[in-house]
Amino acid sequence: MVIIDNEFVDIDTPTGPMRTFIVRPAAPGKYPAVIFFSEIFQVTGPIRRTAALLAGHGYIVAMPEVYHEYEQPGVAFAYDQAGSDRGNFLKTHKPLAAYDSDARAAISYVLSRPDCTGKVGAMGICMGGHLAFRTAMNPEISGTVCFYATDIHAGTLGEGKKDDSLARAAEIKGELFMAWGRQDPHVPAAGRLKLLTHLTELNTRLNWHEVNGAHAFLRDEGVRYDPEHAHDMMTLALNFFHRRLAQGDLTVEAAGSTETRH
Repeated sequence: MVIIDNEFVDIDTPTGPMRTFIVRPAAPGKYPAVIFFSEIFQVTGPIRRTAALLAGHGYIVAMPEVYHEYEQPGVAFAYDQAGSDRGNFLKTHKPLAAYDSDARAAISYVLSRPDCTGKVGAMGICMGGHLAFRTAMNPEISGTVCFYATDIHAGTLGEGKKDDSLARAAEIKGELFMAWGRQDPHVPAAGRLKLLTHLTELNTRLNWHEVNGAHAFLRDEGVRYDPEHAHDMMTLALNFFHRRLAQGDLTVEAAGSTETRH
């Protein structure tokens, strides 16, 4: 399926306009939406390629710039020490309430699109996995995919490093898909077990996957990329979204014609 990859919108938020990149199937019709949160590096090439894969399977994918208050629109950090330092600084500089209001604005935006079916999911990678986890606390979110979500177990996201994500996990009413690398120093075994235990106690609708991989095993750039694990986990994630959000309306009847195109 051919997709369009050059659309963006500036969504109004309480903390200013949020540049959001959109990819979606080129075929006319209505599709479910996935709000896709990036790593600390913002919307990089690997993030765009992962979004394109999602869109090619029948989804409107919206990628917000998570640091829109602090950087010019279109800025993405390099995968180097300077980029890591900047991204990590902003991760705990931005107020938690601003992350949450960004999510609300993104949800409202995708639901307002005439090409959206009204079904919405969330997905995120690294810090974005944590943001997707928090986005899942909104009742409109039917399914959420979190890849090696950082800081949930430690409660250190946002200004002051005192987030309430674990405390609010009971607010998640949709279904979760969480994938981890067992050799990830950012989320060690004790941290994963803490989160798994808590979600199990809450009877969360949960799919839990661990692979023998490192942090950033999904990112198709850098030495930690593991193509086999990435393929396997993305296949499971796509199956999850198909089940939770359902495929969009791909059938379009041309005006003045009885021929149905797909």
